[in-house]
Amino acid sequence: MMRESVDVAIVGAGPYGLSLAAHLRAAGVPHRVFGEPMALWRSHMPAGMYLKSQGFASNLSSPRPGRTLEEFCRRTGRPYAPYGLPVPLQTFLDYGDWFQRCEVPDLEEVLVTAVAAAGGGYAVSLADGTDLLARRVVVAVGVQHFPHVPDPLTALPTELCSHVSRHTDLAAFAGRDVVVLGAGQSALESAALLHEAGATVRVLARRERVNWNGEPLALDRAWWQRLREPEAGLGSGWGTWFYSNRPDLFRHLPARERVRRARTALGPAGSSWLRPRVDGVVPVHPGHTLVSAEPRDGGVRLTARRADGHRITLTTDHVIAATGYRADVARLSFLDSRLRAGLRTVAGTPAVGGDFDSSAPGLYFVGPAVAPSFGPVMRFVYGADFAARVLARHLSAGARRSATVPVGAAR
Repeated sequence: MMRESVDVAIVGAGPYGLSLAAHLRAAGVPHRVFGEPMALWRSHMPAGMYLKSQGFASNLSSPRPGRTLEEFCRRTGRPYAPYGLPVPLQTFLDYGDWFQRCEVPDLEEVLVTAVAAAGGGYAVSLADGTDLLARRVVVAVGVQHFPHVPDPLTALPTELCSHVSRHTDLAAFAGRDVVVLGAGQSALESAALLHEAGATVRVLARRERVNWNGEPLALDRAWWQRLREPEAGLGSGWGTWFYSNRPDLFRHLPARERVRRARTALGPAGSSWLRPRVDGVVPVHPGHTLVSAEPRDGGVRLTARRADGHRITLTTDHVIAATGYRADVARLSFLDSRLRAGLRTVAGTPAVGGDFDSSAPGLYFVGPAVAPSFGPVMRFVYGADFAARVLARHLSAGARRSATVPVGAAR
C-alpha cells in the first residue's frame, strides 16, 4: 500500500514548531505539522501564572507583519506593554491559538508516535493509525518531555510527590500542606499561587538565598547607560545580550563551555513583580539540600541538610518538585531506538550544526533540546525567531534542489 509522502514533517506545535511552519508556508515548502497546539503552555503550566519574558520577547515568528503579541492584544483590547508589564498565561495561550489559525491553518492535531529511518528519509507514524514518509523531519518538542525530579523523590508515589509540570490548577491543593522544592521562577510562583489558593506552603531551596531579578530598567535611560547595560530578549547586560542575539556565535564555543553556560546562565531567580507575593509571605528554607524523602502517616517526611551539616525535617501532605528540566534525547521515546542510539550528542542532547541539522541526515532539532548547542535562548520563546528563520532558509534551499521527495515508496 502506497503511503503519503511529504518533504518536511514537523513534530511539535509549540512556539518553535508553529514559527517554523509559518516560515515554510510563506516559502512554499511542502510540509505537515503535527501536535497539540501550545501543549506545554496549555497542559503543563498552572492557571494564573505569568510569563517571565517581557512582552517584546514573547512573540512567535512569522515572515509576515502583524502577527506579534502586541498586535493580538491591540485587536482583542487586552493590556500590553513591550516592557515592564507581565504577560498572563491565558493571554499568551490565546495569542498562540490566534497565530496558529492565521499562520498554520493546516495544523494536524494528532501526536507522532514513531519516527524511524526508512528509504533515505523517515517513516512517521501517527496516533490515529496513519503513516507517512518524510524526506526530512524537524523535532520541535518542548520541555514537557524532560521534567527533572531529584533522586530522593523518585521513589515516592504520585499522590505524595509530583513535578510542577503536572499541575494546571494549583487550587486543588487548597487546605493542604505543600512543600515546593526549588528556587527559580516556577517554584516561587507556584508557592505564591498555592498560598493564594488557601494551601499551607513552604519552599525548600538548595541555593543559599533566593535571588530576585531587579526592577525593569527605565526605557528613557541615557545612551551611555544603555551601552553599559543593554536590554535584550532574555534580560539585561552584555552576557545576556550575547545569549539572546548571537546563538550563531555561541555554538562555536568549546563544547564543555557551551554545556556549562546552557545550564548555569540565567540561573534560578524570581521576577521583581513576584517578590511581594512571596518575600515575607511564604516561609522559605534556603541553603538546604534534600537528603531523603519517605512516606509517613499519609504524607511525606523530608530531611534536608545545610552545608554546615545542620539538618531539618519537614512533614507535609505533598511535595511539588519545581526542579526544572534536563533535556535528554533518550527521553524522546517516539524516535526509533536505533535512530536515537546513532545520534551524535553533547551532554545527552542532540549535537546539531549551524542549520540545526543532527548527525542523522535529514533530521533536525530546535528548541530546548539544543540549548547546549545554541545556548540558553533555545529554552525561551524568544529563540523561536532565530531557529525558524535559519532552519526555514536551509529547508527552502533543500526543497529547491529537489523538486520531488526522494523517499522510496513502502508497500
